[in-house]
Amino acid sequence: MAAFDIFNPTEEHRQLRETVHRFGETELEPQAAEHDEKEKFNLALFKRFGTELGLFGLTVPADDGGAGLDPSAAVIVHEEFSRFDPALTLSYLAHEVLFVNNFYHSSNAEQRKRYLPKVISGEWIAGMAMTEPEAGTDVLGMRTTATRKGDRYILNGTKQFITNGPYGQLFLVYAKTGPGKRDLSSFLVESSYKGFSVGKKESKMGMRASPTSCIVFEDMEVPEDNRVGGEGGALVHMMRNLEIERLTLASQSIGIALRCIEVMSRYAVSERKAFGQHLIEFGQIQRFISESYANTMAARALVYNVALDVGPQSRQSLGAASAKLVSTGLGETVARNAIQVLGGYGYTRDYPVERLMRDAILLSIGGGTNEAMQKNIARDLMRVYG
Repeated sequence: MAAFDIFNPTEEHRQLRETVHRFGETELEPQAAEHDEKEKFNLALFKRFGTELGLFGLTVPADDGGAGLDPSAAVIVHEEFSRFDPALTLSYLAHEVLFVNNFYHSSNAEQRKRYLPKVISGEWIAGMAMTEPEAGTDVLGMRTTATRKGDRYILNGTKQFITNGPYGQLFLVYAKTGPGKRDLSSFLVESSYKGFSVGKKESKMGMRASPTSCIVFEDMEVPEDNRVGGEGGALVHMMRNLEIERLTLASQSIGIALRCIEVMSRYAVSERKAFGQHLIEFGQIQRFISESYANTMAARALVYNVALDVGPQSRQSLGAASAKLVSTGLGETVARNAIQVLGGYGYTRDYPVERLMRDAILLSIGGGTNEAMQKNIARDLMRVYG
């Protein structure tokens, strides 16, 4: 009897990994450096994720037009794509995890009928708008308001650092609908609505090929039918979706680390000699490579173990926060190790590790900072042992 493979729980998962890895190697890799350099979003390639690979609606049941897969599949896709182009993968995460997965498990049948076909086909690009100029990790401090007016809501406010902001046609927007800190609701907002505008595209240190901007609502009318999940229920949906978001961010870090290990190992084993010896024969280099590999495989096992238990009907706050905390810090460390092993070449753009290092840094900030993960882990442990 074959042993259970946590990284490929089923044959379908194994085939998915092979498919996305091959696509990443042949399609993502050749364009990644250029689009990073030009800070340009590869819209045509992004849409192929849906039209060619069927990766939009990955966790949506087949009866509703999706692939009917699970969080393990989402982790696989984000890990494999991030080996080659973490930035385009981040835009995929915003569309697929922050919007599609969240929307599907929070919406009603009529809303799904209206919007799912557009986002699953890739006709529309989507995103999620939660962060504000003065409210990031402090979600309950948001100031965007939605005021009921007959059969409509009037939205006013600004959302900051919105992935896919300049290109998105549909956003899941969180807003205050009452005086209490927890009086939050979420709304389906089309970019065509009067009063909707997009701010300047941010110029960033990393993830440069993933477009980011603020979006602004000025007396923007949203139909009552576009409120998702009932008034005041958004907080539960938000926290539930944060768990798979944190797992996929963690898996992006794992993908970055695995690629960096590959690059520095090949360089040390066969590409570079010093004092008549291959670099891999020096103890200092062995430490960089061996610790990078061992720690990455440990973090990877944690991510995939948590993925087995995350879902719309189950909660894994402690596991998701732990996976993100460990993996995103690791991604930065391994990328830095790779730069050190490659020396001057690692600091140039002749090799991808410089770009991967810049991309890795964002992952310890998005989805809740790693400092927030420490707080969340401590809070959950207090509940367990208090």
